[in-house]
Amino acid sequence: MRTITRRVGVAVGLVAVLVLSACGGGGDDGGDANSITVWTADTLPDRVAATQAIIDRFTQQTGIQVELVGVEEDQFNQTLTASAAAGDLPDVIGSIPLASVRTLSTNDLVNTEATGAVIDALGPETWNQTALELTREGEEQLSVPSEAWSQLVYYRRDMFEAAGLPAPTTYEAMLNAARTLDSEQVAGFVGATAPGDAFTQQTFEHIALANGCQMVNDAGEITMDSPQCVAAFDFYRRLITEHSVPGAQDVDTVRAAYFAGQSAMAIWSTFLLDELAGLRNDAMPSCPECVNDPTFLASNTGIVTALQGPDGTEPAQFGEVISWAITVDAAAEPAQQFVQFMLSDGYVDWLAFAPEGKFPARTGSSPGATDFVDTWKTLPVGVDTEGPLSQFYPQDVLEALSTGPEAFDRWGITQGQGDLIGASLGELPVAKAVAAVTSGGTDAQGAAQQAAEELRAIQDTLR
Repeated sequence: MRTITRRVGVAVGLVAVLVLSACGGGGDDGGDANSITVWTADTLPDRVAATQAIIDRFTQQTGIQVELVGVEEDQFNQTLTASAAAGDLPDVIGSIPLASVRTLSTNDLVNTEATGAVIDALGPETWNQTALELTREGEEQLSVPSEAWSQLVYYRRDMFEAAGLPAPTTYEAMLNAARTLDSEQVAGFVGATAPGDAFTQQTFEHIALANGCQMVNDAGEITMDSPQCVAAFDFYRRLITEHSVPGAQDVDTVRAAYFAGQSAMAIWSTFLLDELAGLRNDAMPSCPECVNDPTFLASNTGIVTALQGPDGTEPAQFGEVISWAITVDAAAEPAQQFVQFMLSDGYVDWLAFAPEGKFPARTGSSPGATDFVDTWKTLPVGVDTEGPLSQFYPQDVLEALSTGPEAFDRWGITQGQGDLIGASLGELPVAKAVAAVTSGGTDAQGAAQQAAEELRAIQDTLR
């Protein structure tokens, strides 16, 4: 679930633009070879219009008619369950996160042969291999990865350089920087703590993965009360209680504090990049220096992608891979043609919706090529003002972003626990535990045990 993002991620407030009663799918007879139904979770009106323009080109080239249906992301599971029970699945489902892909797979709703055929036709070597791994179960390709967004540590490069501090790539460096830069005017760090916000769980997952903290082990057993997780809770507790701003923080207040120049570090997704550059009038940087130079923060911000804790074996990063899936009832041939088109002729236009949050999972049009990544760097970002990321950010920032999903790790996905992840984002036990430990309601051990117990209860309901 892309709940930290402003445009494609916020689970509440998405606009359903098409009527779900029109969700005719392939059906048991394999569907009409000249007509398919496609669901998309990109339901904002401008996204739907842009998607429809790509579809119109596809129809002109192939003669295959496509009915596009918008499904709000936070209603996906409910809508999917109802449609599957009615034998009325769509042929293709797009813009779905990893947890939704695993939900489809767990319920035997994916045509993995058709999905794999798309990968084979375009060339497995043309994809980011981590993206393929996260969307694969054994030898079966569960979905076709399209794009990725990642969680980042944003930091004030100017403040760090003035204090002689290294980039905050480790727990130790982050805590030392937060301690050094914390003052009455500027908090050392700001991060999510609101108990009812999935952004909090995603933020903490980024922190926790860095220390080798996993929600489950390979056997599917809950491990949120492991020593690595306890240490991650304690680290985040120290950042928040000793060097942050008062009160519960959510997706909006974290952004506001960093934009106001009131924090030296923050954790947010790549979807922050266009706003940070002053390209969206309703979310402009408001720091004192930004009055005369709206790009001040962009010019003076560094990013850290993968982070490492003392118990982590290697740097790790929370990230989301967004996919296309072909359903088990699909008219396979036209569905394959459509998804293949969206990852080839229509790919750049698809990425152009929001380049700051759509890093191409398919790196190039041929093995070894990087033309899709190279083009992505030139795509204009922004809403009220537009320009390529390279116009606003230093080369080292672009190079860091260009690593894509290579350092991605995710709780439960590769352990086959996608349903648990989806359910946990509904009840948010980890976010509740983060709120408890950062408000002084419990210690790190208590927070880890609280999260683990609630997750075990959720897991029991899924069996």
